Amino acid sequence: MNTPQTACDLSAKKCVPCEGGVPKYSHAEAEAQLAHLPGWKLTHDGTRIRRDWTFKNFREAIKFLNNCGAIAEREQHHPDLHLEGYKNAWVEIFTHAIGGLSESDFILAAKIDAVAPQG
Repeated sequence: MNTPQTACDLSAKKCVPCEGGVPKYSHAEAEAQLAHLPGWKLTHDGTRIRRDWTFKNFREAIKFLNNCGAIAEREQHHPDLHLEGYKNAWVEIFTHAIGGLSESDFILAAKIDAVAPQG
């Protein structure tokens, strides 16, 4: 059973590389964890998490996505990064090797939230 953690607790951790064999979060466990990560939602039948942002302009959206990419490289855990239109960005995270959610997905979400615009 995965116990929900605060965003602060999650962001203090490091992502752990996964080659499989890690148990997936259940839908209920993922929902409980998302209660500590406002703005993120479950997608793909509870196997991924996603958050959307709207920026003032293209430059701010690209800067944010570049920051997400830098975090992903440091953590060696890579989300799907999207830019729609010129100012709408969204990030989708899951652990590819298990086809679902692991603790690293929530760690990465917390770290992305730390660089995301507030409000």
